Amino acid sequence: MTKSNWILDAAHSSVDFSVRHMMIANVKGTFNSFNATIEADPTDLTTASIEFAIETASVDTRNQDRDGHLASADFFDAANHPNMTFKATSIEKTDDGEYNVTGDLTLRGVTKQETFAVSFEGTGKDPWGNEKAGFSATGSINRSDYGLVWNAALETGGVLVGDKVKINLQIQAAKA
Repeated sequence: MTKSNWILDAAHSSVDFSVRHMMIANVKGTFNSFNATIEADPTDLTTASIEFAIETASVDTRNQDRDGHLASADFFDAANHPNMTFKATSIEKTDDGEYNVTGDLTLRGVTKQETFAVSFEGTGKDPWGNEKAGFSATGSINRSDYGLVWNAALETGGVLVGDKVKINLQIQAAKA
């Protein structure tokens, strides 16, 4: 394949996360609004150009009160930082269809370099003849690195919200 532009198919993609709650369980959430700019040969991502943007106010943990708190200045501060972004700066092939994608993640006005494990899941044509490609990505970040430091101490010891946030993306894109 040659390098082509790919359009994110948001209806068949997801941006999910999980974080420890009360040091005993994980709470999961998703973001409902996101977009990507991808220029790539999906069979060889080492020369790809990848940019991703997520609307922070679109956070959804299936609890409106919690979602409102996450969008507030205590966490994402969506009013002042409506998007978190990721721009790939280097891509290293680690195995057949497997890559480490390193880039600049900007969240709440703070930019840090992060690396995500990305897998090329394959290509195919949908029933209307459109060429599609699938990718998955996993990684984790420390929320405190980005100024998301709100927490509450538990009377039994520990804190209400863990620092490590696990991230899971499932991406389907259509060849432009």
